[in-house]
Amino acid sequence: MSFAAPLLILLAILRTPLFVVIALSAMIGFHSLGVDLSVISIEIYRLAEMPVLIAIPLFTFAGYLLGEGHASTRLVNLTNSLLGWMPGGLAIVAIFACAFFTAFTGASGITIVALGGLLYPALKEAGYLENFNLGLLTSSGSLGLLFAPSLPLILYGVVAQQMDLDQAVNISDLFLAGIIPGLLMLAMLAVYAMLQPRDRSRRAPFDLKVARQAILEAKWEIPLPLLVLGGIYGGYFAVSEAAAVTALYVLVVEVLIIREIKLSALPDIMRDAMMLVGGILIIVGVSLASTNFLIDAEIPTRMFEFIRQHIDEKLTFLILLNLFLLGLGMMLDIFSAIVIIVPIILPIAVGYGIHPVHLGIIFLANMQLGYFTPPVGMNLFIASYRFDKPVMTLYLATIPFFIVLLVAVLIITYWPGLSLALLND
Repeated sequence: MSFAAPLLILLAILRTPLFVVIALSAMIGFHSLGVDLSVISIEIYRLAEMPVLIAIPLFTFAGYLLGEGHASTRLVNLTNSLLGWMPGGLAIVAIFACAFFTAFTGASGITIVALGGLLYPALKEAGYLENFNLGLLTSSGSLGLLFAPSLPLILYGVVAQQMDLDQAVNISDLFLAGIIPGLLMLAMLAVYAMLQPRDRSRRAPFDLKVARQAILEAKWEIPLPLLVLGGIYGGYFAVSEAAAVTALYVLVVEVLIIREIKLSALPDIMRDAMMLVGGILIIVGVSLASTNFLIDAEIPTRMFEFIRQHIDEKLTFLILLNLFLLGLGMMLDIFSAIVIIVPIILPIAVGYGIHPVHLGIIFLANMQLGYFTPPVGMNLFIASYRFDKPVMTLYLATIPFFIVLLVAVLIITYWPGLSLALLND
């Protein structure tokens, strides 16, 4: 089987679909162990027995519906009316609006495209410097992945639940664990925004009438976080049930109540949403088989023993983990990174005494940063296209935001209490 590794690398270089490469690696691995290859189809079928997995298509559909309507405009107006009077108010509006939108759509690129057209000219008109505007929207586009009902949080939980761990990884725990670290990242960016110079001051005073009008216009979007978090932690819904209620709520509101989406447009929206879901699920299916091979072959155990021989300290391991995940975030999309890398690093991290829920927050926080890390962070190229700016301009514009959020990621990494404070155990 010495040919296997070069073959898989060659296929990856030739841009073979990721699920094919993963499936082939699992097939080669199980064959080398003398295990019947039908185990792969069994693992894929096992997806149907995971009730929580239904949350992924339902939340994705809800996010696509929100993106197709004018929810983004109402969200910006709402946050601007409530926060726009503060120093750096409009910049803070951009930060929170992007985070909320990314949490529900699950994809940072969509946030840049959907909100960039609204926020970029508004920030420019408010007198913020050009590089600040570009850097803010490019970096803020990746925020929100730590907040429920983020698809990467759900996917991490699904993958972690397949591992033979002593500590359970509940998706509801991950939703709770992401709140404080996510707010920390938003707060640090908000403070940085408040310190920015402006060419001219056009800060509008708080207007109760305008705020009331914005609240009325966004009255259907405001209940969404309460519906998800309140339903789950109030004991009314499981995660999958919360996803079903959210999808139904958004569908009824967008199609029947405010009528921003026509019935004739629903098939196209469903198709686009389920294409994303289908890509995720087929990768998850073959990755479950690949994960079982890794466990059967004791690869994580061997890697842990090897790393332990060279790295004694948990602190050193975390430093190397941060560097590795930043690089990973530049090269892989977040869904692929979760299903490929988490089964390998999770047992190793647990061996160093890192809580699996804390590792999930570390993982996603680093991936958020990797999205706009030069030279190949995906959001850099999306923002370059959206704002019609050279990618080198985006490199320079995002450096201050990278530094601010890197400090936040280090705090999240080395202060596990931030992630675990809200958990019951």
